[in-house]
Amino acid sequence: MDPDDDTLATAAREGDAAALGALLERHYDRMFRLGYRILGNRADAEDLVQEICLALPRRLVGYRAEARFTTWLHRVVLNAARDHMRRAATRAKASAGWGEAEHLARAEAEGRAEEARWLEAAMSALSPALRETVALVLGEDMTHAEAAAALGLSEGTVSWRLSEVRRLLRDLAREEETA
Repeated sequence: MDPDDDTLATAAREGDAAALGALLERHYDRMFRLGYRILGNRADAEDLVQEICLALPRRLVGYRAEARFTTWLHRVVLNAARDHMRRAATRAKASAGWGEAEHLARAEAEGRAEEARWLEAAMSALSPALRETVALVLGEDMTHAEAAAALGLSEGTVSWRLSEVRRLLRDLAREEETA
């Protein structure tokens, strides 16, 4: 029987490389999916997860098993993605829009369906806080309570954010229909 996440995390924190490897193997896809949903770019998500994998032994010192390991790990990914977006925003200011044009060109080259492009654009128009909430609840199938724990918010705030996302998407769809 495989050891649970808490057992592996404790062993990895104490220097057990096999336990760390087992944790990374078990949760790599989860970290990538969340990173991709927040960042919206495969290459950035891959880089993000690699950075997390390298830093995880250091970060495990802060894991206190007060919540499920996956909740703590989601928080690590969210924080790393926020840092990544801050760095990207700084680079974007320096390049004056070239990054966005490149992103759009790649999306076109990949031949995404029209609905997927609309949804991606709509999601990128959301604030980072709303995007994070959607990524956890809809993308990771978390309950409002689980997302609230990962984000450090109340369950009511998570529910409000999702309601706000629905309202914003409806308004955007109406605007495009009348245009």
